[in-house]
Amino acid sequence: MKTRHSLAILALGLGLATTAATTAEAQQVKLMTGPQGGSWYPLGGAIANIAGKSGINVQVLPGAGIANVLAVSQGKADIGFANSISTVDGVNGRPPFEAVTENVCNIGTLYPQYFQIVVNADSGIETVDDAKGQPIAIQPKGNTAEAISAQLFEVHGMTYDDMSQVSFVSYTDAVSLMKDNNAQMFTLGTTVPASAVMDLASARDIRLLEISDEAFAAMRELNPGYSKLTIPAGSYPGQDEDVDVIGYATHVIARCDLDPDVVYKILDGMVTDKADLVSIVKVMDGTTLEVMASDTGVPMHEGATRFYQEKGAL
Repeated sequence: MKTRHSLAILALGLGLATTAATTAEAQQVKLMTGPQGGSWYPLGGAIANIAGKSGINVQVLPGAGIANVLAVSQGKADIGFANSISTVDGVNGRPPFEAVTENVCNIGTLYPQYFQIVVNADSGIETVDDAKGQPIAIQPKGNTAEAISAQLFEVHGMTYDDMSQVSFVSYTDAVSLMKDNNAQMFTLGTTVPASAVMDLASARDIRLLEISDEAFAAMRELNPGYSKLTIPAGSYPGQDEDVDVIGYATHVIARCDLDPDVVYKILDGMVTDKADLVSIVKVMDGTTLEVMASDTGVPMHEGATRFYQEKGAL
């Protein structure tokens, strides 16, 4: 009897151990962020600490926007940071992706990125159409803002060949070109205010170009991940009026088949301990539940949908 009793206890113990191991394994999550030195990597560390309070062990790995979409799609990562418009390209199988990225779902928008078109005030450029025949400076090919620039000119019936000169350079070099009149327009995708624009504005008068409703609608046809954002008046020296621009978002993606409870717990922790995230990316101070739940053109994860519905954001 004692032997049977001992065996029963042993079997029960093994069963509980197996269940515990399975649960522990289910709570192991790989999070792809960005290169060390950028904001995504420390933001990922903060999320890992937050998730740890719910018993979820998050391994933070360096990455990049497009690479993260591929990693999640291929099951090499569970969660990742991404740019909404690039993710939309992936789920639709558009370049730079060679095929449709499957099993990729949105779990939350974190903060906006503003595509800004800056011109020298004395350039005579009042609209995007006026850029024709002018020297311009944009980011190197492969960058998000460069891809947006090409599409923007496309919807205005132009290509880079219509410019007198196109310099694919860093923000710093673009500002130098603008200061020396070797470029009259430069584009960039970042938060507001952008330090590069402030640097240029400290040396000469500038103007921000607005995106028209017609151009925005055409851009949305190319990529439904685009949104319209407003740069508030006074964001830059001499900017007396609001300026409507193209926007996109830094958001968090996950495997669509990742346990919904894991996604729910991570989101719940991010909202509860939002201050930890704001300390790293200050613009997230304005990130509401409604912002997080906004449509990016990427399917929403089941766990995220349940979370936002329960919170009244969907």
